[in-house]
Amino acid sequence: MKNVFIAALISIPVIACAQQDSSAVSLPIKNRIVFYEKEYPDNRVSKDKRFDRALKWFARAFPDSREALNVSDKKAGKISGTGIFKVVTGDAGSSGPAREGTYYWVKFVVAISVTDDRCTVQAYDYYEKPTEKGVTNDYSKVEYRWHDFVRGKPWTSGDQRLFRGLDQNTLSLMASLEKAMKR
Repeated sequence: MKNVFIAALISIPVIACAQQDSSAVSLPIKNRIVFYEKEYPDNRVSKDKRFDRALKWFARAFPDSREALNVSDKKAGKISGTGIFKVVTGDAGSSGPAREGTYYWVKFVVAISVTDDRCTVQAYDYYEKPTEKGVTNDYSKVEYRWHDFVRGKPWTSGDQRLFRGLDQNTLSLMASLEKAMKR
């Protein structure tokens, strides 16, 4: 009997770990908002050249940059604007079963600071907009949806795919900036 009890105690953590979702999503939060930040140190090129590279990257990353670019101040080393990407979830939200091709537009602020020895990029103020019939197609702060999701009350079955897509797309954009800065 004692051996059965010990075996049960030992197996509880194993069973609990096996039941956890290994594909859980984690978003970086700063001051209660989704906030990404990455520094790229580099003292091999001038601040002006680094600024030009960052500005070219912004134009390539967001082809509609004429509308998206808000600040381009070479002297101050500041570039900022609105980024946008599409996240496909295949989810029909609360209005029905999952459908192929359902997606969200995700827009956010991109702020780049260039100094003599580094480039820093920040992405924050994320908004999501579903594109499906029967659901309001207004932009909504991601944090509202994230707050409910982490408390086990997702708005739709596609929330995990939405947050994973947001994270992967943002990290991919940051990696592409790093690559552009090394050219």
